[in-house]
Order: sequence, then structure tokens, then C-alpha cells
Amino acid sequence: MTDLTAGPKVRVLRRHVAAAVAGNALEFYDFTTYAFFATQIGEAFFPGKTSFIRLILALITFGVGFVTRPIGAVVFGRLADRAGRKPAMLISLALMGVSIIGLALTPSFKAIGMAAPVLVLAWRLAQGLALGGEVGPTTAFLVESAPPAQRGLYGAWQSVSQNLAAIVGGLVGVIIARAVGPAALADWGWRIAFLLGAVILPFGYFLRRSLPETLHHAEERLAVHPAAATLRSHTRVLAVGVALIAAATVATYVLNYMTTYAIHTLGMPADVALGATMANGVAGCIGGLIGGLLSDRVGRKPLLIWPRIAFLLAIWPAFLLMVRNHDAVTLLSATFAMAFLSALTTAGVLVGLTESLDKSVRGLGMGVVYATAVSVFGGTTQPMIAWLTQATGDPLSPAWYLIAAALVGLVASLFYRESAHAKLKGR
Repeated sequence: MTDLTAGPKVRVLRRHVAAAVAGNALEFYDFTTYAFFATQIGEAFFPGKTSFIRLILALITFGVGFVTRPIGAVVFGRLADRAGRKPAMLISLALMGVSIIGLALTPSFKAIGMAAPVLVLAWRLAQGLALGGEVGPTTAFLVESAPPAQRGLYGAWQSVSQNLAAIVGGLVGVIIARAVGPAALADWGWRIAFLLGAVILPFGYFLRRSLPETLHHAEERLAVHPAAATLRSHTRVLAVGVALIAAATVATYVLNYMTTYAIHTLGMPADVALGATMANGVAGCIGGLIGGLLSDRVGRKPLLIWPRIAFLLAIWPAFLLMVRNHDAVTLLSATFAMAFLSALTTAGVLVGLTESLDKSVRGLGMGVVYATAVSVFGGTTQPMIAWLTQATGDPLSPAWYLIAAALVGLVASLFYRESAHAKLKGR
């Protein structure tokens, strides 16, 4: 294989990695905050005779935001592989900023009628486009920036930044819920969470402007690569990647749903339920970093298999305890345990897929696989488990759905080829 990066490598400092991670966290904060306030958004923007119908409409609209993720992955992934990682990350962050401000300022259904859900739908599609274009370039940048023996740790910050967003989102939600009360939270309080993200986004954009480029040399950036043919040569990697990311995605969005689950299914107050978001985020950060470190030491594959087995064994007891006890301690501890075990595998999945792809299609391949899996399974998971719980009357429905997805991920892990100690392709 031709060495596309002959010559001196661009020096990437830790502050550059921090800048990429900060921008990623800001984008995920804005996207996932919708899930945390799905109940209030349903009441504000969607017509319906019951609160359940309004919730389902809000969750379906949340899922629609995943439709444009693959489009964003292709557009920004191609840009990242041709023009560079940096311009792709800057444009995706700017697009997220515009869409989140639009959503936060959209009048309610009572004020403008059907124009409200239509506008919300449009903003969600724009958010999906932006976030679909974020993951591929950012993950490629993190893996390419890393010393060879620390790619797992550096790449782990992709998932850790998402969990940092969940922590901040949950903390903001709890503070707002307790400060303004349930009525004001449903009326206007939830909008504050979105506007805070919009205020911070320009700082993330400023930080990203300082990034060096890891797609080196002008001749490489301007070269036209046969992307379709190269992706076809990665069929096995892409197929295994879709299955692994699908399993991880279902886990992510079931755990992100715990706040809504606690409110609607367990009947817990919003300020307590929002604590599950923080437990999920903290566990994801800790588990993600530990998983990244361990994957650098023992390889990606063991971290794909053994933590997932432990996760499988923990799901049903965790949900059973939550359903039986209906208290804050059980909710937070069960959410923390499941999120920690799930997060141990995440770095292995993201980094393993990224380092298995040739550099000429790394941004595109990673972005498309991630966005496709997330679009199909992330966008449907929350409406599906809400419907299953309502239709069957079984509060353990999310557990069965999560177990099925984890089994798919376990099978896919067996087909993964170890890449931890191999040289990056095209590097």
C-alpha cells in the first residue's frame, strides 16, 4: 500500500484533542437534550388527546432526526477525506448551532398550530445532518492524532465526550426542574437547556479553528480517491461495524430513555428521574476511559466480548429491581451499572473500526457505518420500547429489547479481527 503520509507528521497537542472533544460534546449535548425533555417537548409542540400520544409524537420526531444522519455522514465524510478533518468539523458544528437556536425559539402548538411540529421536524432534520457529519471526521482526527500505543485511549474520548454531554444535560435538567417547578418546566423551562447549548457553541467553534490537520499534505487533500471501490474492499469491516454499532446504539438510547421511563412507567418525579441521566453519563465516562486504556493493553476484541457478556447478565436484574422498588437509589445504581458495563466496549468498537479502514476513506467509512446503524436503531429504539411497554403492559419490555441487541453485538464481536497493534492503513 502506498504511504500517503510520507514526510514529517503534523504535531497534535493535547489541547487540540481537547478542542475536538469539546466540539463533539457540544453537538451531542444539543442533540440528546431533546431526548431528556421529550415529555415537555411533546406537550409544547404536538397535538394529541393524551399525554402518551404527545410523548410518542415527540419521540417519533426525535427519531426523524436520525434520517439525515447518513446524508451528513456521506457529505461531511467525503469532505473530511478530501479537504481535511478540520473543515468538516467546523461546518458540522456551525450547522448544529443554527438548528438548535431554531428549535429553542420555535413557538408552541398553542401559539402557531401545525406550523410548530413542522418547524420542530425541520430543525431535527438539520441536527441529524450536522451530527451525522460529526462522528466520522472527529473519530478519524482522534485516532490519527494518537501515539500508536494510545489509540484506544484517544479514541475513547469520542464516546466520553458524548457522555460528558449527557452529564451536563442531566445536571442542567435537574437544576432547571428544581428551580422553576413542573409547570414552568413544561411551559418554558426546557428551552433554557437548549439556549445554554446555543450560547456555548461559538466557543466550541473558536476552539476548533486552532486544530491542525491530520490529513496531511496538499497533494493528498486535493487527490480524488476512488471511494466506492475502496469501501467495497472493506466489506467485512463495515458489516461487522454496523452490527457492533447497532448494539451499542440500542444500549445508548435505552439508557438515555431512563429519565422518560422513570417518569412515565415508574411514576417518579422529574427532578429525581433526571438524575438517571447524570448516572448514565458518569458511568459512561468512567467505563469509556477504562475500556480505552484496557483495549490498548490487551487488544480491542477482549473488550468487545467480556464486558458485553457481563452487561447481558446485568440487564434483567437491573430492570427488575427498578420496577419493584421505584426509588431513586435503585434507579441511579441500576442505570450506573448498566451504563458502565456497556461503555467498557465502546472504545473498542469505535477505535477498532476506525483503525481498520484505509485513511483515504476513514472519515467516510466510519461516518457512514456509524450514521447508518444509529439511524436505523437509534431513531427507532425509544419509540419502540415506549410502544412495547404500553402495548404489553410489561414494564420490563425495555430489558428484553436491550438483551436482544446485546446478543447481536456479542455475535458480531466474534467476527472482529484484532487491529490494536497494527499500523494504521494509509499512514
